[in-house]
Amino acid sequence: MKALILAGGLGTRLRPFTETMPKQLIPIANQPVLEHVLVNLRALGVREICVVVGAWGPDIAARIGDGSRFGARITYLTQARPLGLAHCVAIARPFLGDDDFVMYLGDNVVQDGVAGPAEEFRARRSAAHLVVARVPDPRAFGVAELDTGGRVRRLVEKPRLPLSDLALIGVYFFRPAIHRAVAAIGPSARGELEITDAVQWLVDRGAAVTAGEYTGYWKDTGRVEDVLDCNRRLLETLDRGVHGTADAASRLTGPVHIAPGATVLRSVITGPVIVGPGSRVEDCRIGPGTSIGSDCVLRGTELENSIVMDGAWVTERTGASDLLIGRSVRIGSGSPPVPRPTDLTTELPAELPTELAANGARTGGAR
Repeated sequence: MKALILAGGLGTRLRPFTETMPKQLIPIANQPVLEHVLVNLRALGVREICVVVGAWGPDIAARIGDGSRFGARITYLTQARPLGLAHCVAIARPFLGDDDFVMYLGDNVVQDGVAGPAEEFRARRSAAHLVVARVPDPRAFGVAELDTGGRVRRLVEKPRLPLSDLALIGVYFFRPAIHRAVAAIGPSARGELEITDAVQWLVDRGAAVTAGEYTGYWKDTGRVEDVLDCNRRLLETLDRGVHGTADAASRLTGPVHIAPGATVLRSVITGPVIVGPGSRVEDCRIGPGTSIGSDCVLRGTELENSIVMDGAWVTERTGASDLLIGRSVRIGSGSPPVPRPTDLTTELPAELPTELAANGARTGGAR
């Protein structure tokens, strides 16, 4: 089985953070969202992965690399415009060939992994197998209507009047039949090639399309509140470990992970909390659900249920919670100068091939 990860979205709901970084690299428990995806794929034994990227392709490739850290080989495919998930399948056809594959949205965190759905896909030998979960308001999702045997009867993208509460969570398993479906559909009313339309095309022609309900924790990390909720949830599995330095005047309670090279002085930290390599925490009170990235400085501050990204300095804010503090942000006096922001006009490197024409497919892209 191969894998197709869609990481071309712009993350407009996460601005201003996504003006200087891709949403797929926002850290959850000090690990980028996209790396959580790759860890889940490694557990499936997937070794060939294509990552579809957009304008942030160079940043993603620089962080993720060639895939060797995850026991895989990664091919990067650049998409000119985000015009539909099914188009990603079309332009990746030369990579996918006639192999089975899993398509995974690169901004989704599925805490318990996808080994169960993968096994169900193999056992049922479906043309397509969808992972769904019950949600309180399905109108923001693709929605699946199933028969009593778990076969899909109908798919509707963001219905105004949903007939089911089973939402597609962004993980799909496909056999090569999906390529014929993608080539047959046209753009939707919003001008995109919808993967739901391609799967519905298979259903209408009698192909076996099934779905399995995922009951664990998952999150589309498209909004700040979703990122913070996901961070809190993943930190609950944190193991305690002090691999850096914590002085005798500090008090660490519960699962607190201090990375090598990190220093904690005269501070109270109540876990779950993670402090990244090279960071310095002085005279602080850090509460549960907080992740502090690498090379940060926190001095005389109180934080809880927050994420502090790499290189940030927080030296005066007190009593704060539910914050997402961006990379190299400076809050308070006595901080070093703010570095130049990332140049958003950087050209894509040669190793990220531009959009491919596959089977005469229409243009489209990832969300």
